[in-house]
Amino acid sequence: MIGSLIIYSSTDGHTKTICKRIIDFLKDGNKAKLVSLDEAKDLNLSEFDKIIIGASIRYGKHSEELYKFIELNKNILDEKESVFFSVNVVARKPEKNTPDKNPYIKNFLKISKWKPKKIGVFAGKVDYPNYNFFDKYIIKLIMFITSGPIDTSQSYEFTDWSKVEDFAKEID
Repeated sequence: MIGSLIIYSSTDGHTKTICKRIIDFLKDGNKAKLVSLDEAKDLNLSEFDKIIIGASIRYGKHSEELYKFIELNKNILDEKESVFFSVNVVARKPEKNTPDKNPYIKNFLKISKWKPKKIGVFAGKVDYPNYNFFDKYIIKLIMFITSGPIDTSQSYEFTDWSKVEDFAKEID
């Protein structure tokens, strides 16, 4: 076996950043392989001891490609030590920052029918300056409705990095 495979499904890159931080705390981090969801499609998942999947939310959903990947690989994921975490801005709120209270995790598990051995959720990032016009103003509207930051000249990172570190240590 090769060690850990860490797969990310990220819209703006923050989920990949979180994956890199997780690698820093894995005992086999020097052997861990970090790949995008697209790259993972070409790998033999059965070669890895542990499979960790991190996925972001955009407009209230995980990507369709993520669901397709899990459906195609569900048997292997069920056999392996598998881990899933979601990155979403709603997790910035204390009442929605745990897997059992986060609506996106609940929906993901229901749709995917996958039961990872460990599940996490992390607050993400709103990066207004790097969004295109459409995304910037749709996300601003969502933030307004959910009492989030709406100054589009700034970025707002909500990730609790100590929570990411603790999660990484728990899955190791």
